[in-house]
Amino acid sequence: MDNMAKTSLMAMEIERKFLVREDFHKETVRAYRIIQGYISSDGGRTVRVRLRDKQGFLTIKGPSLDGGVSRFEWEKEISEDDAMQLLQLCEVKIDKTRYLVPFAGHTFEVDEFYGDNRGLVVAEIELKSPDEPFEKPYWLGEEVTGDKKYYNAHLCKHPYKDW
Repeated sequence: MDNMAKTSLMAMEIERKFLVREDFHKETVRAYRIIQGYISSDGGRTVRVRLRDKQGFLTIKGPSLDGGVSRFEWEKEISEDDAMQLLQLCEVKIDKTRYLVPFAGHTFEVDEFYGDNRGLVVAEIELKSPDEPFEKPYWLGEEVTGDKKYYNAHLCKHPYKDW
């Protein structure tokens, strides 16, 4: 939900998540660095602070529904300074590059992680409904939708290097 207006918005996030098995970089149309941390991540609910390039965001997500495909999300754009200050409240941060990769009428968001999560590359696709059909690009691997170990909040506490 990174393309939201500056006002807050409650929406249903519907997405599926996959591992990436092959190089996708040549199909990327945009990339940006993301630093994010979690103020809270208990009981399936998260409060996240994100700095995407020089834009800040505060996001609250509810618990996963429909086997991990859907969840309520509220997001508000905040200043870069506010995001930097709020990130100081977070013990562990996620550092990644997000690549936007269009394919067959959809845009996949591919996250390449750094630090303790280096080596992990996942792709997400946002859908209008849980059963919306979509084509899978050749570089897409195993589906991990609903597998909590691939949630960013989980990766803060249990990084990929420790698996």
